[in-house]
Amino acid sequence: MLDPASTSMFGRLAAALGDDWPGKARPEQLPPPGDWNIWLILSGRGWGKTRTGAEWVKSQIASGQARRVALVGATAADVRNVMIEGASGLLSICADWDRPTYEPSKRRVTFKNGAVVTAYSAEEADRLRGPQHDLAWCDELAAWTNLQAVWDQLQFGLRLGAKPRICVTTTPRPLKLLKSLIARPDVHVTKGKTSDNASNLAPTFLSAIVTRYEGTRLGRQELNGEILSDVQGALWSRDLVEETRIQKGSEPPMRRVVVAVDPATSVGENSDLTGVVVAGLGDDGNGYILEDLSGRYNPIQWATTAIAAYRRHRADRIVAESNQGGLMVESTLRAVDRTIPIRLVHASRGKITRAEPISALFEQHRAHIVGCLPELEDELCSFEPGSANSPDRLDAAVYALTDLQISWQSVVSFHVPCAGPTRAEIAAANLNIADFTSSPPGGWPMGSPQASAVGGQFGWKLPR
Repeated sequence: MLDPASTSMFGRLAAALGDDWPGKARPEQLPPPGDWNIWLILSGRGWGKTRTGAEWVKSQIASGQARRVALVGATAADVRNVMIEGASGLLSICADWDRPTYEPSKRRVTFKNGAVVTAYSAEEADRLRGPQHDLAWCDELAAWTNLQAVWDQLQFGLRLGAKPRICVTTTPRPLKLLKSLIARPDVHVTKGKTSDNASNLAPTFLSAIVTRYEGTRLGRQELNGEILSDVQGALWSRDLVEETRIQKGSEPPMRRVVVAVDPATSVGENSDLTGVVVAGLGDDGNGYILEDLSGRYNPIQWATTAIAAYRRHRADRIVAESNQGGLMVESTLRAVDRTIPIRLVHASRGKITRAEPISALFEQHRAHIVGCLPELEDELCSFEPGSANSPDRLDAAVYALTDLQISWQSVVSFHVPCAGPTRAEIAAANLNIADFTSSPPGGWPMGSPQASAVGGQFGWKLPR
């Protein structure tokens, strides 16, 4: 538990010191001594990572040690809203008289001494090709979707000045890159917990979040800043995920793409997430998880999210679990777009039984995650038999890959395809009856005469 007296004391001291960062910062928030190249800060939520990174950049610019700085965040919005404009971002920590000029359209912040800070998104690794820097601040590196490619391009551009340096501020996850950084002799590692910064956090946050998650695996990672090892009995391991990972942009063309939805049964602050995962079958016959859009949505929101992904990825259909909602699930999707091809699946087996064939595909290197999908990977590597948690992202990924691949191999079948058009209807459409005597296990592809004859739906077979 937190000591109220200690919290109050540090809070009063911080308020008295005002903008004097070296005086008000905790010792571990100040740049470490020594001949390091990378300062790696691994800490829980609310520890003060953003303020620490911003103050370090500001001090390096003020001292003249940095003239060309790169800010790299998970998305363009994260860089803008957190690292630059946020409550602890670069603009907020500068006094009015010393505030730099921010040009959002140019992704650039220019300080009065001429130093230039440029914003980059981890979603666009190629933007780091060419530009040169003498300093970099990387925020929430563990959430980057294209981690290795972005990190590599950043290293190639750090070639200005006598000693280019990087500050990495992130809540840790057991990623290959993070583990390799920790093992390097030129990396200084700072670790911290959410409770270290209790004097600057809302009491309601501490009482609600800490009470709920303290002692759990998620709490150990997100609050205590621990890098967790694999869960014994889980179907996936971190090593397996890393071995099978495909960098974004290096995946093959997709033969088929589906969007899978595992709807939550309720709507509210404490309700389960709705799993929304996009997966594709590549030209090489392997399965690829392309995007994880899972979140806490109301029905119209998850339907809109799934249909937007369907259009963006030019998918073949939406696969949705109907156990909890039945026809209501389809009705919700059709309320957003009545023309969307939908396949409802009814899971009659347990989660572990459904997931085991997909886990086996990963072990055979026939299934891959494209880029980095942190929350989904956490679910894959932590879900174990008997777990009380609802693995909504995992369920959606299993439905997607099963529809694309496993059902084609006759390992698992979730439902019997619906009956197709009658022979009279085929003849009336001037189509060849021979084309309808059988269908692929996954249904006819979009645009085929068979699919068009039944209104663009999938999975139809002619009655025997």
